[in-house]
Amino acid sequence: MKFSFANPSRIVFGQGQIAALAGLVPAGARVLLMYGGGSIKRNGVWEQVRAALGERVVVEFAGVEVNPDVSTLDRAVALAKAEGLDYVLAVGGGSVIDGAKYVAAAACYDGEGWDILTHRHVPQAALPLGVVLTLAATGSESNVNSVVSRRATGEKLAFASEHVYPRFAVLDPSVLASLPDRQLVNGLADAFVHVCEQYLTRPGQTPVQTGYAEVLLNTLHDLAQRFDMRREPEWLESLMWSANQALNGLIGQGVVQDWATHRIGHEFTARYGLDHARTLTLVQPALLRETLPEKQARLERMGARVFGLTGEGEQLARGTIVALEAFYRALGLPVCLRDTDIEDVDCASHILEALKQHNMLPLGESGCIDAERAARILADACR
Repeated sequence: MKFSFANPSRIVFGQGQIAALAGLVPAGARVLLMYGGGSIKRNGVWEQVRAALGERVVVEFAGVEVNPDVSTLDRAVALAKAEGLDYVLAVGGGSVIDGAKYVAAAACYDGEGWDILTHRHVPQAALPLGVVLTLAATGSESNVNSVVSRRATGEKLAFASEHVYPRFAVLDPSVLASLPDRQLVNGLADAFVHVCEQYLTRPGQTPVQTGYAEVLLNTLHDLAQRFDMRREPEWLESLMWSANQALNGLIGQGVVQDWATHRIGHEFTARYGLDHARTLTLVQPALLRETLPEKQARLERMGARVFGLTGEGEQLARGTIVALEAFYRALGLPVCLRDTDIEDVDCASHILEALKQHNMLPLGESGCIDAERAARILADACR
């Protein structure tokens, strides 16, 4: 096992911590304040943020969509350049944070920002970025990843850069209390699959990472079992911290990672607008059935240690997939196309073609999912 790991994002966790912005954002900063549809003005977060920023120059940019569109974000880039802004503060969930990362990088680039997503340009710098998290799901508040859509062409692409690591992230679990159930469920599922992408792979000599991944999976499974307590402070704290730990880089160190479920899921969101988390639960069971020979050992372990199943061998591994589907269904999440509102008889072929166009194949931790296997996964998921 070899790796080099550093996560420079400072986490400020707990109720009332938004006030800490006063000491986290430099006193002379000219701040681009980015947020989404305006819920932060209804739940009191905006007032807390503005009070903490005090007399700093603040220019607001509202309206960052779920699955942020590059055309929206490019307006924010232009605003930052025109106003000479030198600090980005993202107040929101994964979409706002991912969008802010793009803006921070594109503001330091003279070319077309989409070049960053197509990897024609590798960011060499970015504006400093801070986060106030209002939705627990993606872990984007303390990682280098960003996913941006271009709806005009039906694309959803990702980039990663050390330059867009948030300098800090304020995590106040109490802000989750006002979220609708759908967003809490989505966040729980997103975090669960994030762990799976780093856990349901080839077994390796990483007992600490494996053990911590199982702690997170069990915590998230327990939260789902106790969903009726979702407005309790302890439940919200556990969700927010688990989602952060699922994708802050720690459990993936020295681990062969997968991410095939995410890459296929991105194509569903780009084409049909389905919630990101719901694309993951739609794709994952079918993908696990197809790749059972490669993932059997870890599926057996997950069945025993997360779902409390008994038995051994292929029967236990298949039982784990059944238990996983039941886990998702109990939360009202889709596990196949008929569980959604998508009505496209050619869905499987459309998604496969998009994967080919975006050069996503082969997929999987060992590159075992070629076009033929991807077609079988999609035929299963799109039933």
